[in-house]
Amino acid sequence: MMHCSSPKKYKRWVFCCMIYCYSLLISVSISDPRINQSGLYCGKMEATAAGLIPSFVKEMESLSQLITNTNTHLAYYHLNSTFPIYALAQCHQDLSQTDCLLCYASSRTKIPRCLPSPSARIFLDGCFLRYDKYDFFNESVSLFDTVQCSTSMDNNRFKFAESVGFVLGNVTRKAVDNGGFSVWGVDGVYALGQCWGTLGKYGCRVCLEKASKQLQTCGFKNEGRGMNAGCYLRYSTHKFYNFDDGGRQLGIHHGLGIAIAIVLAVAALVMLSLSAAYVIYLRLLKERQERSNLSMSLNKWSLNFKYETLEKATDYFNSSRKIGQGGSGSVYMGTLENGESVAVKRLIFNTRQWVDDFFNEVNLISGIEHKNLVKLIGCSIEGPESLLVYEYVHNRSLDRFIFGNDRFLNWKERFNIIVGTAEGLAYLHGGGCQARIIHRDIKSSNVLLDENLAPKIADFGLVRCFGADVSHLSTGIAGTIGYMAPEYLIRGQLTEKADVYSYGVLVLEIVMGKRCNAFIEDSKSLLQTVWQLYRSNRLVEAVDPSMKGQVTAPVCQVLQIGLLCTQASLSLRPSMEKVVEMLTNPETQIPLPNQPPFINANNN
Repeated sequence: MMHCSSPKKYKRWVFCCMIYCYSLLISVSISDPRINQSGLYCGKMEATAAGLIPSFVKEMESLSQLITNTNTHLAYYHLNSTFPIYALAQCHQDLSQTDCLLCYASSRTKIPRCLPSPSARIFLDGCFLRYDKYDFFNESVSLFDTVQCSTSMDNNRFKFAESVGFVLGNVTRKAVDNGGFSVWGVDGVYALGQCWGTLGKYGCRVCLEKASKQLQTCGFKNEGRGMNAGCYLRYSTHKFYNFDDGGRQLGIHHGLGIAIAIVLAVAALVMLSLSAAYVIYLRLLKERQERSNLSMSLNKWSLNFKYETLEKATDYFNSSRKIGQGGSGSVYMGTLENGESVAVKRLIFNTRQWVDDFFNEVNLISGIEHKNLVKLIGCSIEGPESLLVYEYVHNRSLDRFIFGNDRFLNWKERFNIIVGTAEGLAYLHGGGCQARIIHRDIKSSNVLLDENLAPKIADFGLVRCFGADVSHLSTGIAGTIGYMAPEYLIRGQLTEKADVYSYGVLVLEIVMGKRCNAFIEDSKSLLQTVWQLYRSNRLVEAVDPSMKGQVTAPVCQVLQIGLLCTQASLSLRPSMEKVVEMLTNPETQIPLPNQPPFINANNN
C-alpha cells in the first residue's frame, strides 16, 4: 500500500525548492507576452459597415491560422468578399512564439470593441493588430499616427533627454539595417523599434524616424511610445524587452554566458517541474473531493446509473454506436438490459470545467420536462468519465433532413417542427419551468426529431439560468457563428432574445433548406437574401425548391416571423411566447420587420 506525504509537508518542500531556484534566476528576465494595451483606435462609423461582421469573423479566422502555423511573428490576409477586408498582425521579434500567440490572442479579443467600424488598429506592448477596408500593408505613416508619453519625469532632466535621443537614434538605425527590429540600452534608458514585416527598408526608416521625432516631444518623461501606421517605437527607464542591449554582451564572455544560461535553464526547468507537479497534485486532490461529494449526492438520486451498465449498453463505446459529437462531449446509442434505447453522452473531464458542465446539465435539465425538450433519464460519475443518459430520439438531428440526404420533409412537417421548437423555447424562457433558462446554442444540429418527426431541443451544456429580477447577463461568448445575436457576439450581453435570434435563423434555414453560414448568390448571406426578397415582394422565391407546389400564404408569414426574430434591436424581437401565438393563432397580427443586422445598407 502506498503512503503519501501530507499536502502541507509537500508544500513546504516545494516552496523551499522554488525559493532556491528563484535565487538562481534573480537576474534573468522572465518571458512576458506584454499584453498591456498601448492604444486602441477605431475608425469612423459608415452606413455601409453593417455587413462587416461576417467578413471580420472570416478574416480573423484566417489570420489566426496564419500566425499560429508560422514562426515569422507576422501574418496578413485579404478577404475578397462583398465587404472586402484587409488585416495584419505583427509581434515584436523579441517575443517567443508562445508569447506572440498570447499577445495576438489578447489583441484579437479587444479589437472587436470597434465593430461595426470598418477600420481599427490596436497596439499592445508586444504586438499589433489592424483591419481596414483598403490595402494598407505598405503604409508606413498616416494622419492617425500618435505618441503616448508617461506622466512621471526623470530628475536629471537634461542628461536624461540626451540619453533618450541617443538611444532612439541608435535603435532606429539598427532596426533599419536589421530587418525591421532592434533594441538598445544605455545609461538606464532602453528602447525597442519594430517595423511591420510588409514594409521595405525605406518605409521602415521613414516610419521610425517620424516616431523618433514624435517621441522627442515627451521631453523628460520616463517613458514614451510612438505608434505609427507601419511601426512601433518605445523607450523606457526600465528594461522591458527580452534581448540583450544591442548584442553587446557577446564576445569574450560569450562561452561563459552560454554556460550560465544552460545552468539557469536547468534550474528553471526543475522549478517549473516541481511547481507543475504540485499544482497537478492539488488539482487531483480537489477533483477527487469534488467527485466524492458529487457521487454521494447522486447516490441518493434514483436515476443514478453504474458506469459498467452504460459501458456495456454502448458496447464499450464502440465507434459504430457513435451518433453525435458536440462541444462538451460525444454521444453514443445504448441499449439497457430492459431493452430501452438511450443516448449516452460522454463528458471527458480532462479540464477543470467538467464539473461545471456536468452540474449545469444535471441540475437544470433534471428539473424540467416538456414534450419538445430531450428528457434526461439519468447520469453516472463513478467511472473514469462522467456520463449523461438521455432518451433516445430515433430520427436524430434536424440538419440531416434539411441539409443532408435523409428523407424529404414536406411543408406540414416543417411547420410542425418550427412550432414545436418555439414551444420548447417558450417553456425554457419561463413559460412553464420555474427558472428563466437560455439555451445559447439553438441550431439545426441541436434539434432532434422523434419517430413522429416531433422536434426535441437537445445539448444543454451551454445553458444559463437567471432570476426574474435580472435584465441580462454579461458572459463569455459561446455558441455557433451565424446563429449568435449581434449584442451577444459583440458585447457578451445575454438575454432570452439571443435565443430568439438563433431561432429566427433556424426558421429561415428550415423554410429555405439552406445553411445560415452559406452564402447564397453573389456572396449574399441567408439573412440578406430573405430581406431583399421580402422588400421586393418576392418572398415566395426564398422557399425550398423541393416544396414546389406547396407554397401558400402561411409559408411567407413564417418567413416574416423569422425576419422579426432576427431584428438587430432586442426590443423589436418578439418573445418566444409571442412567436408561438403568431404561429398558431391566425387572428394574431404579424408586425412588419425592419432590416436585420449584418446587411450592407447599399444592397437593400
